[in-house]
Amino acid sequence: MESSEIRRKFRKFFEERGHAWVPSSSLIPDDPSVLFTTAGMQQFKRYFTGELKPDFKLADGTPTNNVVSIQKCFRTSDIDEVGDGSHLTFFEMLGNFSFGGPDASGKAGASYFKEDAIKYAHEFITGRDWMNLKIDYVSVFKGDSNVPADEESAKIWKSIDKKIDVRFHGREDNFWGPTGAEGPCGPTTEIYVDGVEIWNIVFNEYYSKDGKLTPLKIKGVDTGMGLERLALASLNAETKKAGGTIDCTTVYETDLFSFLIKKLPKLSNRFERAVTDHSKAIVFLIADGVIPSNKESGYVLRRILRRLLSYEKYYNLKNLNEIFKEVITLYGSEYPILIKNRTQILKEIDGERTKFSATLTEALKEAAKIEKFDVKTAFKLYQSYGFPFDMLKELAEHKGYILTREAFDTEFAKHQEISRAGAEKKFGGHGLVLDTGELKAGNEEELAKVTKLHTATHLLNQALRETLGKGVEQRGSDITPERARFDFTFGRKMTPEEIKEVEKKVNEKIKENLKVSMKEMSKAEAEKTGALHFFKGKYPDTVSVYYISSDGTLDYAWSKEFCGGPHVKNTKEIGGIKILKEEASSAGVRRIRIGLL
Repeated sequence: MESSEIRRKFRKFFEERGHAWVPSSSLIPDDPSVLFTTAGMQQFKRYFTGELKPDFKLADGTPTNNVVSIQKCFRTSDIDEVGDGSHLTFFEMLGNFSFGGPDASGKAGASYFKEDAIKYAHEFITGRDWMNLKIDYVSVFKGDSNVPADEESAKIWKSIDKKIDVRFHGREDNFWGPTGAEGPCGPTTEIYVDGVEIWNIVFNEYYSKDGKLTPLKIKGVDTGMGLERLALASLNAETKKAGGTIDCTTVYETDLFSFLIKKLPKLSNRFERAVTDHSKAIVFLIADGVIPSNKESGYVLRRILRRLLSYEKYYNLKNLNEIFKEVITLYGSEYPILIKNRTQILKEIDGERTKFSATLTEALKEAAKIEKFDVKTAFKLYQSYGFPFDMLKELAEHKGYILTREAFDTEFAKHQEISRAGAEKKFGGHGLVLDTGELKAGNEEELAKVTKLHTATHLLNQALRETLGKGVEQRGSDITPERARFDFTFGRKMTPEEIKEVEKKVNEKIKENLKVSMKEMSKAEAEKTGALHFFKGKYPDTVSVYYISSDGTLDYAWSKEFCGGPHVKNTKEIGGIKILKEEASSAGVRRIRIGLL
């Protein structure tokens, strides 16, 4: 079954069952805490938290609490792994959602919960008029000390099909959420076909805050099924019915990719897959208004676009633009914004090609001169010219060197430590520049400002914990010469009095002229000191702990955190700060913006 037919059937199935059709939202979400739309539920998040009440309508105008969507998504976590057969950056997520919990009225558009969600999923996957696939098995939550086993879902599955294989899995596999420090969450049930999980059905029935779960007054259903995986399952089913043997093992063999791959000259599987996946991501990102740049979403776009332009030059690809045009043709009927912005998409690609051409030519000449290739050489090419890892791996093999991902990542980690600790670094001959992702400065004057603001966020972090409680944890920051943005966990809006108190504490510590010091120690030793850090963050075995104290000692420091710098030498250098704004960032996460006085 072709992907276009799967999309049509999915929408039709749920519209016939009281769901309103909601088109895909942009890849650039309205949630400032994230760069991209990464899941189908993202545009409905506020309905699950109760911030918004459902106001959807069916085609005939009947109100409904249920929606169906096909959401375009983009994820950056595995960019360097794309091409291995199991990772994508761009994909489409099929989803059905219900807000409000079980409703026994039977009316069209009435909300539903476990029973109908499971029945709908089973019918769509196995129904002869729908996907007509065989389910291998389903999984449900096996329970733990906080939440009982989801026996209800298991019974529902068995009531539908007595022979179905129901397996009980733990929290890691079958309990979702919350996103952030608090929010709706609950057990899930998953459907497996050909040994692959293709549909995850979440039952939001709890609210999590400070690690404690309380039953939600209004329950909800949130499901997600990757179109690419479903298309692969359908392709394999057709092969089996025709008497063939399943040999399609990756989504790249479905029509969502095969049409594009056929237009490429014969390359290795890895390069063909990377080209097709990234071509889609590039086209969709530009269509949604992203342009190549050196910051945030524009930086990610530039990175993957330059990766493709590197392949174009290295392999002498003559028709890369034809691949981009083919993406627009392939998806244009489903996403008209691609047709509408066709000229702009191709213009941005050509503009980046022109900017990158001279650098790339120089890079390939430099690579050709290298006689002895090692991991340091590879990283230098990556750092100087943006060579993607898989191209570096191939260049290394030509020089008789085996470059491993592990060795490269180790070298990369070393570089990050040096970059964070050393503020005075020169890049490209343009003078003092700092861009760690968190701190950004274009010259020496700006560097001084972001350094003051960076140290101020350490003071802010501690002041928030003293004012609002020890449950406050940092969730991210972004610092420019104009302001510092600091995200932290907290379940409500701060009062004006609390904001005033936090600002007062920070400025008092600034006036005390406290010493800012740093010690390197093992990660385990650093944790024992009580130094604050991202508890889900990844750290090397040796870390830097920055601490702020009156006597320069760590034991009685007022503030201590894992950090890479840069910092002022004493707090008085900061001068003073003003809290500019306090607002919501996402569920359970607040955001404060501060500036220098």
